Amino acid sequence: MAFLIQQTIIYTIPLMIVALAGVFAERSGIINIALEGLMVMGAFIGVLFVRSIIQLDVPLSFGQPLLILGMLISTIGGCLFALLLGFAAINLKADQTIGGSALNLLAPALVLFFILLLTSQNVLNIDSRYSSNDYFMLNQDDFGLGTRLENPLGVIGNILFNKTYITTWICLALYIGLSIILYKTKLGLRLRSCGENPQASASVGINVYKMRYIGILISGGLGGLGGFVYSVTTVAASSNGDVAGFGFLALAVMIFGNWKPKNIAFAALLFGLLKCIAVGYPYIDINNDGIYFLNTLGISPHIYRILPYLITLVVLAFTSKKSRAPKAEGIPYDAGKR
Repeated sequence: MAFLIQQTIIYTIPLMIVALAGVFAERSGIINIALEGLMVMGAFIGVLFVRSIIQLDVPLSFGQPLLILGMLISTIGGCLFALLLGFAAINLKADQTIGGSALNLLAPALVLFFILLLTSQNVLNIDSRYSSNDYFMLNQDDFGLGTRLENPLGVIGNILFNKTYITTWICLALYIGLSIILYKTKLGLRLRSCGENPQASASVGINVYKMRYIGILISGGLGGLGGFVYSVTTVAASSNGDVAGFGFLALAVMIFGNWKPKNIAFAALLFGLLKCIAVGYPYIDINNDGIYFLNTLGISPHIYRILPYLITLVVLAFTSKKSRAPKAEGIPYDAGKR
């Protein structure tokens, strides 16, 4: 059971942070379906940075500080890549769905081109001397808890502090902090107003263009960060121009969560559990009795693998009619019109 919960958290975190990326863009009035492309680009930039630092063998080339720097670099990379969508949607008033689709097509192509250019392979890995699980993963000793987890914290302590990643704690803090900013600050109110009625916002002195750029930059940064977190925690710190559809799953999580952070957290947990089952069903021991129940059912592995995407279609079919997107999302704003 502890394994199932730990793995569910690992898959939930990138879904949460990337779904929140979509919220910031769409609450400002920009449809951002380029979350998949942002994740791909963020994963590549972060892994490339970590790989380069390790190969240089400089003082920063160790564990957690390097991982935090990789998160920062991937966030910046996501911001810069998202500016392409921002410029097209805000300045050129281009169709935002087409612009996002273009970025989703552009990102894997660019990433694979640069990976082939740098390594003559289809996959970019960190230095082969290191195993990402040992290199970036934290255990109870890193928290100064040692064997004390066995008594006061028990199973919960083992789940939260043993074989975990610092990215989990940073992303949770970031998710909570940005959710508060979105709903409890003037900046968040102004940003949301631009996604509901930009003309009314402009009439009280709010710079709609500025707010939408802020929304798309935050969205890009979170998308790039989510891609790097995905690459570190689920695919052994590698980049191959693919994030297994996590960007599109994050879009589904955002819609299912009705563009609200609290609902999105629960939706991400559900989809994270499904994704965990799809990937780790042969190793899930629910009762700690040595029996891998899901592996004994005789169900084809392909059924488990399509389960997250099948459930996504079913959930969206029943919930999308009740979802309320920001009224002005996808509508270009023209300051000359009232």
